[in-house]
Amino acid sequence: MNGPAKTADLRAKETDPKALRLAAALRENLKRRKAQARAKERDEAVPDKESG
Repeated sequence: MNGPAKTADLRAKETDPKALRLAAALRENLKRRKAQARAKERDEAVPDKESG
């Protein structure tokens, strides 16, 4: 019984400008956070010359 309602909700969200902007913002946020995590991992993997 819940199947058709979910499909209709998804279709409505695809055309809702606010939902589209939110989805785009969330995708960009995820990309930025992943890039920051990669940079942090790379920085931690390289030992500091000053501390050695």
